[in-house]
Amino acid sequence: MSAYVIAMLDVSDQENYEKYAAAAPAATAKYGGKAIARGPTAATLEGDFSPQRIVILEFPTVEDAKAWYASPEYQEARNFRLGAADFRMLVADGI
Repeated sequence: MSAYVIAMLDVSDQENYEKYAAAAPAATAKYGGKAIARGPTAATLEGDFSPQRIVILEFPTVEDAKAWYASPEYQEARNFRLGAADFRMLVADGI
């Protein structure tokens, strides 16, 4: 069953965030993931939730998503965005 990683973020340091954005896709692909939505064009339909950017990644399974997140490759990319963006991320099973 597919799994989806959903990230909601507000960027405060564009330069370091761009380094993260350049490094993260290779780690994502290595663990079977692919971006299915990404960008600043999300529109709030209800509530006061309005992050600057949304990213949705699809992985074959939750286990693959968790392996990606814990991987040395992703953690190296993640180091670029620490302090560069307020980041909220979760993983959910597909149906």
